[in-house]
Amino acid sequence: MIDPVAIAIGPIKIHWYGIIMGLAFLLGTYLARHNAKKSGIDADHVLNMVVMIIPAAIICARAYYVIFEWDQYKDNLLSIFYVWEGGLAIHGGLIGGVLAGAWYVRKHNLPFLRIGDAMIPSVILGQAIGRWGNFINREAHGDLASEQFMSHFPAFIRDQMYIHGQYYHPTFLYESLWNLLVFAILLLMLYFWKKFDGQVLFSYMILYSIGRFFIEGMRTDSLLIADTLRVAQLISLLLIAIGVILLIVFGWKSKQGKHTHNSVE
Repeated sequence: MIDPVAIAIGPIKIHWYGIIMGLAFLLGTYLARHNAKKSGIDADHVLNMVVMIIPAAIICARAYYVIFEWDQYKDNLLSIFYVWEGGLAIHGGLIGGVLAGAWYVRKHNLPFLRIGDAMIPSVILGQAIGRWGNFINREAHGDLASEQFMSHFPAFIRDQMYIHGQYYHPTFLYESLWNLLVFAILLLMLYFWKKFDGQVLFSYMILYSIGRFFIEGMRTDSLLIADTLRVAQLISLLLIAIGVILLIVFGWKSKQGKHTHNSVE
């Protein structure tokens, strides 16, 4: 078992979860600045947005999780602030990040969809990296798995997924690998396949949510509504539907615009 505390100096403890999340934010910010420059956007705006987006995303991700797991925190309100122990819901983080980013974009009159396309690959990369924080904390895993099945994984993963005398599916790994695949697709789309602003952002909504829907069905720690409905699956279906509609609408508008431009010429 991997100790969740990476460094301990007296009473000061630095957790692997925090280190991994910090790495995700750093790499994501660097990539977002690079993509912004390629998209004709002042990279300084990215830094300014990140200063707002990161705390907003963390606060909303935690609040989202605590709301659905209130019974776990109501008797010890101070534990709400123990974010290094895990308990950050990505959908809550996305809500906070989008709201903070939208406020900044509107204030400075920036192209929301173009900035979204430039920054969203950083989001999915951060999600892929962040899942390894769940691995260290032995959370976000699936149901029971056989020893034979787990023998196909590296020993460090197999050992970490051996909890209370049982092996569990490393769903953190499944989602991390899926997110890396989506990350690669979105980068290719941004640099080679993009036809209109919003295409990369809307594609993220669809692709990430498809993987999350199926992987969520394997997890044992899902946030629930009425003790039966998995919140993440419901939101994933909603995001897929919205993403498909937006892709169709904006794709059609893009084609119509080009058709009109060619007709004028």
